[in-house]
Amino acid sequence: MELRDCRCFLAVAEELHFGRAAARLHMAQPPVSQRIKALERELGVLLFSRTSRSVVLTPAGEAFRHEAASLVAQAEKTVETARRVASGMAGRLVAGFVNPAMDAFLAAALARFRSGAPEVELDLREMTTRAQAEAIRTGRLDIGFLRHAGQDIPGANLFVLHRESYILAVPSGHPLAALPRVPLKRLDGVPMILPPRGQVPALDMAMAAAFATVGATPVAAQEAASKFTTLSLVASGLGVALLPASVRVWRRAGVVFTEIEGELPRVDLAAALPAERDNMAAQRLLAFAREACPGEEAGAIRKKEKKTS
Repeated sequence: MELRDCRCFLAVAEELHFGRAAARLHMAQPPVSQRIKALERELGVLLFSRTSRSVVLTPAGEAFRHEAASLVAQAEKTVETARRVASGMAGRLVAGFVNPAMDAFLAAALARFRSGAPEVELDLREMTTRAQAEAIRTGRLDIGFLRHAGQDIPGANLFVLHRESYILAVPSGHPLAALPRVPLKRLDGVPMILPPRGQVPALDMAMAAAFATVGATPVAAQEAASKFTTLSLVASGLGVALLPASVRVWRRAGVVFTEIEGELPRVDLAAALPAERDNMAAQRLLAFAREACPGEEAGAIRKKEKKTS
């Protein structure tokens, strides 16, 4: 039994006239009659009682009508669901992010995404860059928003979205707090709150090279993984910290932000999408993220093309 047979039966059941049902189905009447007879043979029951003047559903036909209508409706719903998922308007989206991305552009992008695709089940996961790279490789993330310092993300297409410089967070009573710009060399021997090493190895190397160029050595007073913890430690006077400029939106008592003078690596925030798996919901979110990124550099793209056989 095929869905087209069910649709043919339903047309006859609603019209109770083979000619009108055929016109409704844009078919000739003989094929409609043939399909109904074939369906009755397959089911082993009469669905219609036919006379020269009327067509009437049998009790079996009445029962079949109800089930056939449910079957056709479910099939149509299934097709529509598949189409909505394929277009990015439904389904599930698992997105990873580092917190600076949320500050810089992701919060605005998510608001537009939720407004435009409310049927998408959105699973947001705050993760380190390294954890996102692994999750994308193993198929556990549909899109990741992560730090990018030139490193390759195996199996992913990369889109650089946002670039910003570092600023220095200083305890309000610290001698450096009075300077409008702090030369990188002045941080030699100064206790600092540093991120855990190894989260973005390429960035670790670039930062170490920048300090070495000016003959300065950062002194780790404490490690902190999040900017919130970092700002709290700075406010307590444990040390200074280099942070992305977007952290200015998080005003913290006891912390002064000042410019840093020196050749530091820029902070790139990128989107990473699995190269071998298309997800239109992820593409929609990426489009909103790119629109939310200010500045000319937001359009920079680094893309790893799919392998072709």
